[in-house]
Amino acid sequence: MKQTLSLRTGLALTMTPALQQAIRLLQLSSLDLQLEIRQALESNVMLELTDDEAGEETDDLDEALAAATEAETSALETVGERALEISENGVIPEEMPVDADWSDIYDGVPGALARDGDDGTTDFLQQRLHTTEGLREHLVWQASIAPFDETDAEIAVYLIDAVNDEGYLEDWEGLVARIRERFAVDQTRIERVLDAVQDFDPPGVAARDLSECLRLQLTQFRQDTPLRAEALRLLEAPMALIARRDPDVLAKVTGLPAEVVPGALALIARLQPHPGRPFQSHENDYVAPDVHVAKREGRWRVSLNPEHTPKLRVNRYYQSLIRRADTSRDQLTLKQHLAEARYFISSLEARNQTLLRVAQCIVEEQRAFLEYGPEAMRPLVLRDIADRLGVHESTVSRATANKYMLTPRGLYELKHFFSSHVHTTQGGTCSATAIQAMIKRLITQEDTAQPLSDAALTDLLQREGIQVARRTVAKYREALRIPPSHERKPPA
Repeated sequence: MKQTLSLRTGLALTMTPALQQAIRLLQLSSLDLQLEIRQALESNVMLELTDDEAGEETDDLDEALAAATEAETSALETVGERALEISENGVIPEEMPVDADWSDIYDGVPGALARDGDDGTTDFLQQRLHTTEGLREHLVWQASIAPFDETDAEIAVYLIDAVNDEGYLEDWEGLVARIRERFAVDQTRIERVLDAVQDFDPPGVAARDLSECLRLQLTQFRQDTPLRAEALRLLEAPMALIARRDPDVLAKVTGLPAEVVPGALALIARLQPHPGRPFQSHENDYVAPDVHVAKREGRWRVSLNPEHTPKLRVNRYYQSLIRRADTSRDQLTLKQHLAEARYFISSLEARNQTLLRVAQCIVEEQRAFLEYGPEAMRPLVLRDIADRLGVHESTVSRATANKYMLTPRGLYELKHFFSSHVHTTQGGTCSATAIQAMIKRLITQEDTAQPLSDAALTDLLQREGIQVARRTVAKYREALRIPPSHERKPPA
């Protein structure tokens, strides 16, 4: 075989530090993003807010949180002294062209306040109740729109139920035995469903051990990512050796060159060993729209909430102090801060652009919902948005996690616009959200003396062109927290 040299030109995406940081910022909620920005401003002398942002008090996260706490305390005082007596038993929880007011929402209610009391106190607390989405709910939602058949979907939920708060599967051998006995399937099918669940967000979820968790995260990187292959090779070594971080020992065990081991270890160190922790509940939880939607001049306009997208820039004074030929310690520190500042600004811009594109695509797909209401909701899955934008499904999942959209019809989580489909009698499809809205409308209009049973609801939906089984109607009714017909019937 004759050996020759040749030149080729091509385009390839490299997992640069800026891109890695953009992926991490993309899945942050609005409050977590503000904390990230504040930490970056405090740790990097090269970063600063623009003049119009720096003068506003809302950019100071500490002042914003203090103001929210003061407002909450003031509101508690207005409902009476009885609300303050709980201190002995518990602690009081401290470009859309739309003008919207939003309230700080606290997660959890002290026990004494949850007891019987005056109507004002109860109403006040009920308005502030908010349930943070946990890891299980996040995974079940992805499984509901995944291309599973009925049995695989049930197996997926069974696997998700076995995932602990840290994001790991426990007792894999016993879990397989229980699934095989319950669903009468072989282990190959179970592992195939597990592979699909392990592709869900967050990366590394449903792993059976730490090594598999880190390996799942690395496999989501592009194959041309520097040191990706070496890091995967490194994970074949025992975790005890990796924890020692001895390049010579690891090189001997894995057969890798000793000079590439530190870089591979640094890549592994940037991974998340506990993928479930970001979904664990916090003491306080604030909800505010990340995206605004409004109709102007007959068109739906989408823009980001400017309060969550502060404009950052590089400090010109400190940048002017950099001398390229100077290699002193201070100069190296300034150069490092300058590179990190540019990475952070680029990552923040990439996050905002991706979130805006995803939101615009959702609005285009669900325009009928904005015009006519829940019954006009179209079936939509992550793949539909990913294909339109030319990105991976995991990117869409990260962009929609813990993000909220303010519309003329109310404040919705971006995940609300995704739902599975049901076939109609005309050969089309209808979303599960639209069917739930139809069921709610039919029950609202029913004769209270003769409430509609699930079978009657099925027949009525059939007349409207919706092919749905009675047990599916029962499931949607329970999801709406509507009791069955015999409980809705008034007493004789």
